Amino acid sequence: MPQPLLKINEIFYSIQGEGRHTGMPAVFVRLSGCSMGCPWCDTKYAQAAFTEMSPAQIVAQVQKYPCKNIIITGGEPTEQDLLPLLQTLKQNGYQIHLETNGYKDTDVSLFDFITVSPKRYVSPQMLQKADVIKLVVGQETDLADLQNYFAYHNQKTQIYLQPESNKQENIDLCVKIIKQNPFLRLSLQTHKMANIR
Repeated sequence: MPQPLLKINEIFYSIQGEGRHTGMPAVFVRLSGCSMGCPWCDTKYAQAAFTEMSPAQIVAQVQKYPCKNIIITGGEPTEQDLLPLLQTLKQNGYQIHLETNGYKDTDVSLFDFITVSPKRYVSPQMLQKADVIKLVVGQETDLADLQNYFAYHNQKTQIYLQPESNKQENIDLCVKIIKQNPFLRLSLQTHKMANIR
């Protein structure tokens, strides 16, 4: 039976620039498409451009790199059938991270690490499954709404505030909030600061 084709925007080898694994080498598998259409999206280029690839073709591509860390990102990767790809990656010994907006409750049993970055809607079940909840903070952020996520912090789940566009005013706001809530952590987009893809 043929494997389903996935819409892949790009596959590249780089360094994780955000969150708990900042500085970790990883192969990024960016899937195309996202139904959210957020105006502030920083990966709009992943909305329409794609190449259809089978799980076997994707694994053959990632095997070109000397790294066993895979980050599945988008777009919104959970809008496609990832199971055959995840099974193939696991069979080949990969550690798999998921970056998702979390709007759709998804089986995450084959992922080793889950980052949920909520947008306009997020599934409470996905917030409970997250290892990291990454909240983008800017001058227009509703701080009362932001605090609703703080209840999901526990021994498993850390909450990171990420200043929108690395702007200094947003960094200052994040630092102020974190100092008032010391269980929070700061996530800067270090790949953009260092001009790393």
